[in-house]
Amino acid sequence: MATDQIRQMVNFILQEAHEKANEIRVKTEHDFNLEKQTLVHEAKLNIQDEFAKKEKDREIQERIARSAEIGACRVKKMKIRDDLLKTLISEAGAKCGVVTRGANYPQLLQKLIVQGLIKIEENDVTIFCRAQDTMTVKKILPAAVQEYVEIMKRESGVTLKPKVILSEDAAKHLPDSSYGGVLLTALDGRIVCDNTMSSRLNLVYEELLPSIRAILFPDEQ
Repeated sequence: MATDQIRQMVNFILQEAHEKANEIRVKTEHDFNLEKQTLVHEAKLNIQDEFAKKEKDREIQERIARSAEIGACRVKKMKIRDDLLKTLISEAGAKCGVVTRGANYPQLLQKLIVQGLIKIEENDVTIFCRAQDTMTVKKILPAAVQEYVEIMKRESGVTLKPKVILSEDAAKHLPDSSYGGVLLTALDGRIVCDNTMSSRLNLVYEELLPSIRAILFPDEQ
């Protein structure tokens, strides 16, 4: 009898232990699966975040590269345009050279001197020109001064007696890049009137530049 009771007690304890162990196993598996799901979910989120970050970085790099390419194309386009405009003004300067070799160049020089005297409004004036224009300027200078005096008398009623001389200093002759014309100075060079062909060409170029760009680069308007 006592043996049966002990056996029953042992069986009960074993049953309780088995049930407890099974309960612990089930709970452990549940906790493990829950933890695994959490870790997997967090890993997925980390992967998604990393992918999104890399995708964003890639898009940023693409935008930077595209912007750099656009900038390089714009710089190249501007250089081509500027080179074309420089070529245009250089060719126009060459045309000025044709004018200086023409029969009407002395009359043009005279008009440029008269205009310069009117602009400078001084009695003591020194004129500078290219070396090859020296003889022509000497020849037409008296007529230019006389024309200036007559214009001022007609406009103001005052008869001026200006002292206008041509510089004989070879070191101060105008360069060939001036394309001809004259440069007038007064008050020891403090007053200057640049009436060279290159100066007039630049003035006309600046005035016509918007129209020139509209003709040469219509897509930019």
